[in-house]
Amino acid sequence: MTGASRAVPRLTLERQLLREYDLVISCDEVGRGALAGPVAVGATVTDAALSRRRVPEGLRDSKLIPEPRRAELARRAASWVVDSAVGWASSAEIDEVGILPALGLAARRALAELAAHGVDMSRAIVVLDGNHDYISRAAGPRLTVRPVIKADRDCAGAAAASVIAKVARDELMVGLHGDLPAYQWIRNKGYASSEHRAAILEHGVSDHHRVSWAFAGAPTLF
Repeated sequence: MTGASRAVPRLTLERQLLREYDLVISCDEVGRGALAGPVAVGATVTDAALSRRRVPEGLRDSKLIPEPRRAELARRAASWVVDSAVGWASSAEIDEVGILPALGLAARRALAELAAHGVDMSRAIVVLDGNHDYISRAAGPRLTVRPVIKADRDCAGAAAASVIAKVARDELMVGLHGDLPAYQWIRNKGYASSEHRAAILEHGVSDHHRVSWAFAGAPTLF
């Protein structure tokens, strides 16, 4: 199997899990490594009927989708899944509790939004991209969570959650740029670009920065 074919997400895992559960909720995070702005966790719902439908063309892990195409793919992904939600944890919450508990808060909020839409969590299993379960401690033991490495690459539900959350967070950071243009969040979305770090040195940190983070040692990602 080539690298390109491996990058195409499928519904194989979801179909397997739907033999035991009525619903598969797939979660993925964005903004974990940023210097500014919130973290966001996207969550999507797959049921048996959806698992038999064609995956939207072009759907990938958001990191593999060119930025000009992400918003359109996020709209198609949100229309394709049974339901979706994005949960948030602010920079202040990240500073207060740490990044992993903050991700748990964001995931809990996304799941609570799905529950408010009528999604029955007792009938579901949660697939979480990565190898660390930060959801169970925040959401409670009654929720079944399965961490899956590279779920956002291989599982269509997680890829959909990834792009939906990525577009939502990028739009938020672009909106914040208008009030604080010196940091160039319109381009770097709060991540550690050279211009972002230079602006921090010149102007200091804003209310949206994660002040507990070691900015000087952060790698430049752009």
